[in-house]
Amino acid sequence: MEHPLLRLCSSSTTRAEILRSHAISFIQSENEFDEESLRVTSPKEFVYRATMGKYEAARIRYGVKIPLLVADTVIACRNQMLRKARDREEAAALLALQSGAELSILTCMVFENSSMKLIDLSSTCYKFANFEKNALESYLESNLWVGKAGACMVEGFCKPYILESRGFESTAMGLCVEKLLPFLAPRRQS
Repeated sequence: MEHPLLRLCSSSTTRAEILRSHAISFIQSENEFDEESLRVTSPKEFVYRATMGKYEAARIRYGVKIPLLVADTVIACRNQMLRKARDREEAAALLALQSGAELSILTCMVFENSSMKLIDLSSTCYKFANFEKNALESYLESNLWVGKAGACMVEGFCKPYILESRGFESTAMGLCVEKLLPFLAPRRQS
């Protein structure tokens, strides 16, 4: 295996797929930070503090010999912060809030190598049509919502319901790759 370009400190399969789809070599490592310990109600503050907590934990554990990439995502909808659903019932409630609503998906990421550190907080906004009941039931049964902020999957279940969008889809999927790529370009060409 070639030397990885970075260490993705996240168990997210979606973030890993974003990197693969852009031919970015990486190793994926667990990150141990208890974001449940944060007592913050502002979505922007929460996602920033969760990301920085994950970054600090990853930096202590792994260092930056292999550049680090850490990210976190939350959804703001109807004046509420939507995080990962703990069970099917909570996923159904989170999706009910999003049906026919406008929401913002916020992703914060930290990328650090031996010479620089990038901290980015990006937002992608969507307006959704009402979700169809049968499609919603099928999605809930699929368990594809597990591990997704707000149980939302803009690249999957939610995609046919998007009426309007502003921002990068990758941000909504959990990693704003468009903002990361310029910082990787010099190393990728060497």
